[in-house]
Amino acid sequence: MSLLERTPGAPQAWQGDFPVSNRYTFGLAGERFFRTIKDEARILGTRCPKCDRVYVPATAFCERCLSPLDEWVEVGNRGEVFSFTLLYVNYDGAPRQDPEIVAFIKLGDGGLVHRLAEITPEEVAIGIPVEAVFKPAAERSGSILDIAHFRPVKPG
Repeated sequence: MSLLERTPGAPQAWQGDFPVSNRYTFGLAGERFFRTIKDEARILGTRCPKCDRVYVPATAFCERCLSPLDEWVEVGNRGEVFSFTLLYVNYDGAPRQDPEIVAFIKLGDGGLVHRLAEITPEEVAIGIPVEAVFKPAAERSGSILDIAHFRPVKPG
């Protein structure tokens, strides 16, 4: 017997829009990770004492040994380009006049995918040191976009 047969008066079909809402939460580790970016313009990771790995973005459990992670460490606002790509099309499908550079920035034993700016496509290379550029405090909302972009570290 199906659910509809067991439930007298249950609708066979729904006509029109079906109102669905949800709320995404970062979880405990993500909450602290993004709150620190928003409030303090710092990037934190969680460290596994058994595996000696630092997770960025922060996680609540080690992916290798499944130990709970409660040791928070500052990884700094500098990392290095691990990989990158050039985007020639906007998010809406329109062609870009100039390519946007998106990179995986290595921080700790993990990293973040984010935009690179203040650099030309010809200058970008795997291994170059970069630093986070944060939005002004009043403009931050508690998301990864509180980091406006990463830029090359200036010598000196």
